[in-house]
Amino acid sequence: MPTSTASSCVEDAVTRRRGDLVELSHSLHAEPELAFAEHHSCAKTQALAAEHGFTVTRAPAGLDTAFRAEYGSGPLVIGVCAEYDALPGIGHACGHNIIAASAVGTALALAEVADDLGLTVVLLGTPAEEAGGGKVLMLEAGVFDDIAATVMLHPGPFDIAAARSLALSQVAVRYDGREAHAAVAPYRGVNAVDAITVAQVAIGLLRQQLAPGQMVHGIVTDGGQAANVIPARAEMQYTMRADDAGSLRGLEQRMADCFLAGAVATGCDYRVTETEPAYAELTPDPWLAETFRAEMLRVGRSPVPPEVEATSPLGSTDMGNVTQVMPGIHPIVGIDAGGASVHQPAFAAAAAGPSADRAVIEGAIMLARTVVRLAETPAERDRVLGLQARRAA
Repeated sequence: MPTSTASSCVEDAVTRRRGDLVELSHSLHAEPELAFAEHHSCAKTQALAAEHGFTVTRAPAGLDTAFRAEYGSGPLVIGVCAEYDALPGIGHACGHNIIAASAVGTALALAEVADDLGLTVVLLGTPAEEAGGGKVLMLEAGVFDDIAATVMLHPGPFDIAAARSLALSQVAVRYDGREAHAAVAPYRGVNAVDAITVAQVAIGLLRQQLAPGQMVHGIVTDGGQAANVIPARAEMQYTMRADDAGSLRGLEQRMADCFLAGAVATGCDYRVTETEPAYAELTPDPWLAETFRAEMLRVGRSPVPPEVEATSPLGSTDMGNVTQVMPGIHPIVGIDAGGASVHQPAFAAAAAGPSADRAVIEGAIMLARTVVRLAETPAERDRVLGLQARRAA
């Protein structure tokens, strides 16, 4: 793949700002904040963009910890997503500090060639990926409406150019029964925890019949307060995942029957409530993914083969909803975590280590050069602009 002047320019721009980008990554890592409460993280992430001439709109979609920062006025509008929420108890064990810093690096680099390439660069601060679906809420509010393609990356234990993910939905289930003394008059009670037990047994039996790609996992969030009181209330949360939205709908119906079984068997009332927006499956744009793969190889990385990517979806992300609407990618950039994977304490420690710093810089370079190639390839540029025009019509 030939290197254009613009490709060299964005690489130099990221390299020049290495110190600022690594400092941002470490600062976010040192002060982890949870979904919809990432006030300091949001401010830190947008600050570098504002210093370099980006126009910042705060709290788009009414989300206090979201932002939209723009540079340029070209017809090809490119979104770069920054995530910065952490996990309860284990901080940045998903490496969102790396995501935010690399996104800022990508946006700053693209700003330097925006006029030459006819770009508008939009850095999006997207909160609550771990719980709450910030990107879904921003999509629904129209924050992405003028964007032709969106890119971001995510750290992981190895490199994946065309990363895929599972569709996801999450519910809270509450059972309401009636209190009674567990020894004096248990027959006067209606045991809400028994309803959970029945539902979980039903779910356990269902697992044998789950379709390939489907999975369920859950926790009990309220299981009573005293052993000698029949509990009148019990609650649990369950997450359901599947290869695609259609398979997820089928799984949700079967799980609904399991939740109902707990109520029928015990005589409890029950209520099922969605706790966050559903996440669609991640569907990477083939051309952008292959261009990013070439960039991975260029910098000496070893992305997994395409046949492995296609059969190994990783978790779930609200970036999946974005890729259902427009061309986009969400590649995985590997860091050395000593064999640990995301959502483990050892990965959190590694997310501020030397290989994480390398991922910030190389990740920003690879994303920026991928966008440059899109802008400089007439057929692909026309394709994404045409798709955006049809969405807007």
